[in-house]
Amino acid sequence: MTSADPRTNPDNFCYRHPDRQSFVLCQRCLRTICPECQTPLPVGVICPECLAEQQKGARSAEVRRMPGRFARKLRSDRPVVTYAIMIVTLAIYLVQLIPVVGGAVTGALAFAPPYVVPGSGAPFEPWRMLTVALVHSTPLPFHVALNMLALWALGRSLEPLLGKARFLALYALSAIGGSVLVALIAPGSAVVGASGAVWGLLTAMLIIGRHVGANILPIAILLGINLVFSFVGAGVSWQSHIGGGLVGLLAGFVFARTRAQNRQGLQALLLVAVGIGLIAIAVTVPGLLYL
Repeated sequence: MTSADPRTNPDNFCYRHPDRQSFVLCQRCLRTICPECQTPLPVGVICPECLAEQQKGARSAEVRRMPGRFARKLRSDRPVVTYAIMIVTLAIYLVQLIPVVGGAVTGALAFAPPYVVPGSGAPFEPWRMLTVALVHSTPLPFHVALNMLALWALGRSLEPLLGKARFLALYALSAIGGSVLVALIAPGSAVVGASGAVWGLLTAMLIIGRHVGANILPIAILLGINLVFSFVGAGVSWQSHIGGGLVGLLAGFVFARTRAQNRQGLQALLLVAVGIGLIAIAVTVPGLLYL
């Protein structure tokens, strides 16, 4: 039987502050709460624990209702694709440093225009337009270091904004774009490196930042510095840089113009068209040089 003296009845004291007497109950759990622990609601008051549980449920429901990239951004903004590309690229670079084996790996993944021209005398291996981004010049360790540093800096912002699949598509298309321009302008050269892919990320960031109202001045300055380095640096394939940058501009424009949820199908179609177009150009146009 309940005591008539409220000081001996624990139900008349705040469950979070046992020394504070109260006769107010939480609307959800019906536990006694003192004025400090009360949060007023339209239908009564609620205790801190029930309030936290209610807010957590509201956030989960909001994430489920939000479309596309915004929901993905709330669920996870870790740039896992960026980290994965960095890990694979650095692992392959370490393999490249191994005598004999490293040379074989470089030779299997590097790009040269004859590999995409049927009948040129070289094996037809168009995938090299993409795998070129995984290998780097071993005598120049700063080559892979600068590319991975730029990938890390850009990927942390761009991947959560675009989503993992779009970011990976942008990186791949930019790498292919760099190889295509090498095939068109420098048919006698052989190239390695992720510079074309990184430049694509940089120029896409420039376009997307412009459309969302971000401050693009730092990106423009970085782009200008890289542009100068591309033309004056010894052994640097400026064709790869420019080719990847042009594709990044195009892809960034596609992303910016098809942000609405009802245009996601069109966005995917346009990106596929860009990829098919790049491969078609690389396979057909340089072939005229070998006739």
